[in-house]
Amino acid sequence: MTAVGIQRTTSTSPAWSARTLAVLGDSTTVGVGDPLPGGGWRGVGPFLGAALGARVHNVSFTGARLACVRERQLPEALRARPDAAIVIAGMNDTLRSDFDPDKMCADLTHVVTALNQAGSVVVLVRYHDHGRVFRLPGSLRRALRFRIDRLNEVIDAVVAATGAPCLDLDRLPGAYEPPTWSVDRLHPSEYGHRILADGLAGLLADAGCEIPRPVSLVCEGGLRAGPLAHVAWLIVKGIPWLWRRGRDLVPYAIGIMLRSTPPSGTLSAEPAPRP
Repeated sequence: MTAVGIQRTTSTSPAWSARTLAVLGDSTTVGVGDPLPGGGWRGVGPFLGAALGARVHNVSFTGARLACVRERQLPEALRARPDAAIVIAGMNDTLRSDFDPDKMCADLTHVVTALNQAGSVVVLVRYHDHGRVFRLPGSLRRALRFRIDRLNEVIDAVVAATGAPCLDLDRLPGAYEPPTWSVDRLHPSEYGHRILADGLAGLLADAGCEIPRPVSLVCEGGLRAGPLAHVAWLIVKGIPWLWRRGRDLVPYAIGIMLRSTPPSGTLSAEPAPRP
């Protein structure tokens, strides 16, 4: 497996340049968490594109699931004929009652294979434990952790099948530090988007891509939220979000907790609860 986080290999002289970067995924790749003073989002795509000296073709949208990436984003990304692509998606799938790792694996494999066949180097992301950043009630946290484990198994399977480089966020320095996260604790802050872009740039460099201007980890130009913003977000968006997702995930979480010996041997089976 090529998933990496804290360590990188050192490549020799660059073998190719990325003129066009395709960005596929959900709200993270949209740039949520890194607001600009004039409105809108920035985030990992522009940071990575600047490091590569590439034109960024961002087809991601908030709420996207892996099926959305395959059906709606992939055709548009292929039209851009990208030299490099990043795909960050799957977390929205973990929050749904129709969570289906087998279908997710098929969708992600198709996306990576299609981009590879079009001449693009595709980089994936393996997820950290969101429950260590965004506090949830115990049962929901355990259920979400099980789902993230299954999502990571899907990503591992795709990495093994396609050879795609993969950034392991659980091993990324600073992944669980407060400055890495935005006011909602669900999306990276400006700094978080920068370290994410830096990690992705490192993997592309290892794949022989030229990185003319390394990603700076110094925050500048973004809009910083104060303490009142945290309270406002919790009241206006955080509690409603938890209620919506809870209604969808809680019944399944109860099933996980009550199941003493879950099925094994299939990708779609839920893992047994951890101690």
